[in-house]
Amino acid sequence: MRQPARTKGVRSQVSRTLSLPAPVGGWNARDPLPEMDPKDAVKLDNWFPLPSEVMIRKGSESWVSGFDGPVETLMTYQTGTVSKLFAVADVGATAEIYDVTTQAGTPPTADVDSLTNARFQYVNFSTSGGSFLLAVNGADKMQIYTGSAWDADGGGTYTVTNVDTADCIHINMHMRRIWLIEDGKLVAWYLPVNSIAGAASSYDFRSIFPRGGYLMAMETWTLDAGQGLDDHAVFLTSEGEIAVFKGTDPSSASTWSLVGVFYAGKPIGRRCIVKMGGDMLLICQEGLLAFSKSLMSSRVNTKSAISDKIQSAVSDATTIYGSNYGWQILPYPAENMLILNVPTSSSIVHQYVMNTISGAWCRFLDWNAYCWAEFNSEIYYGGATSVVKAWSGYNDDGDNIQGSAQQAYHYFGSQRQKFWKAARPIIRANTKPGLVVGLNTDYDESEPSGTPTF
Repeated sequence: MRQPARTKGVRSQVSRTLSLPAPVGGWNARDPLPEMDPKDAVKLDNWFPLPSEVMIRKGSESWVSGFDGPVETLMTYQTGTVSKLFAVADVGATAEIYDVTTQAGTPPTADVDSLTNARFQYVNFSTSGGSFLLAVNGADKMQIYTGSAWDADGGGTYTVTNVDTADCIHINMHMRRIWLIEDGKLVAWYLPVNSIAGAASSYDFRSIFPRGGYLMAMETWTLDAGQGLDDHAVFLTSEGEIAVFKGTDPSSASTWSLVGVFYAGKPIGRRCIVKMGGDMLLICQEGLLAFSKSLMSSRVNTKSAISDKIQSAVSDATTIYGSNYGWQILPYPAENMLILNVPTSSSIVHQYVMNTISGAWCRFLDWNAYCWAEFNSEIYYGGATSVVKAWSGYNDDGDNIQGSAQQAYHYFGSQRQKFWKAARPIIRANTKPGLVVGLNTDYDESEPSGTPTF
């Protein structure tokens, strides 16, 4: 008996729903687009990655405004009972120091005027005679804040001999001594123990650094030597060489010795090195390095750079903008944040920001900072004509904060062609935010068209 012909059925396509986590892995400027982790982001501007979500960065507010030029240094004075915030502004032919501890609409009368430039390095130091803020800029005599007034080296009360502190451009405290770095030389000077004045003694580094150059900075590196914490003196040159010393008295070979000399790449900016907990961070041509992970051989291991995930962006920035003023590293423990200030021009500045818990990076825009300081567990930056309190409120002095994010591409289980029907981003907010959303395919990085309405 003849049977009816059977036709092979065509399997109908079935829609599926798939979810992606928020880009908590942060900004990735290292991996190829097809190989990025789904939790990473191709772009993450003005979004800060938390361990479980990402949030629009907080805002900023004017703290003191109306300076006649850019605020290029912020300095904090801290004692057990007194906290002060000072701003140094370039006001044209001279620079001036202002007390900006209190929020105000206009600057107060300058505490110090007729300075040569506003680019200071400083340190807090206490002795039996009081607590002091000491600051140098490579052009003016060392400035000294006593807790009630400003003085200067050689002004009558405090005098440093053997070296002209107007030639000193960096200052550090190590093992109860003040160290001064002479501008443009491989020579450092140190004062007597527990003293902010007196006869300075020199230490010559010319036989230690074979690449030459000049000293850029000094910092104290606290290590666990196995039987407790041990402080090491670290000296950095303009050519990227690092000398690490152990001991207390540089005048005695029995109490002062060279641990090693390392090469890390040329440092970026005078404020290129900073302490963070028991570690030290350095911004150089090789990226942002943590000493505890990097100094494992005579040549720094760049793969251990904490900026490794955004190394391409950091390398581009240091190459193109490395000579601009304003490079600075600021740890902000209260918000588990590390800020790298990147001056792309004299008026436009970005910040590359890392979550210190997850190691995830992002980029902040619209904070055009010349310098940074943490004061009373809050952060401030010096702007073109003002001091600004950052990470405060939910707008930038009345302006909306606009963030832009592009999450990593994803195959969603296979590389077969797919037909998208809908996508639903999940946003949590106290008020209705303005959103512009787009869906990119085939590694297209163009931004969605339109302007968000707030």
